[in-house]
Amino acid sequence: MRLDSLLLAALLSLVTVPAAAAPDAPPSPYVSIRRDKAFMREGPSYAHRILWVYQHKDYPFRVIATYDAWRRVRAVDGTTGWMHHSQLSERRTVLFIGFTKSALRTDADPNAKIVAYAQPGVVARLKACEPRFCEVDADGTDGWVDKRNIWGVGVGEVFQ
Repeated sequence: MRLDSLLLAALLSLVTVPAAAAPDAPPSPYVSIRRDKAFMREGPSYAHRILWVYQHKDYPFRVIATYDAWRRVRAVDGTTGWMHHSQLSERRTVLFIGFTKSALRTDADPNAKIVAYAQPGVVARLKACEPRFCEVDADGTDGWVDKRNIWGVGVGEVFQ
C-alpha cells in the first residue's frame, strides 16, 4: 500500500468516528437492590457478619466506596455496610421521605395539577431530574416531585 493511500485511510477513519465515542458521564453514586432480598455486611467479603437483610426490591442506596466486587453503601437513615455488586442494580430509584405525603404533579412546576400523593417510605423509579423537581414512576403513576421530598438523587443532579 502506498503512503498516499495510508494517509487517506487514516484521515477517513478520523472523519467517520461516531459521536458516541465521546467520554460517558461518570456513573451515578446511587444504586438500588436488584432482587427481593439483599444482605448488608460489616466488611467486603462473604466471611463478614451480616448486619442487615433488606427485603425491598429497588430500595435505593448511595455508594460511598468500592473494593473489588463489593460496594460500601449508605441507606437513607445513615446505616452503612458492604454489599456485593451482584445484589445491586444501576437502576435509579428514590425513596419518598418526610412526615407527610408528597404530591406528584403533571409537570415540574409547583403549581401544576396534582395527579397523586406518595406516602413516606414509597419507592419509585427515577426517570428524569430538573434543578428542583424529578420525574418518577410510582407503581405506574408518573409525576413530578420536589427533590426535597425524595432521597436517592443529588441536589444539583439534572438529567433526561
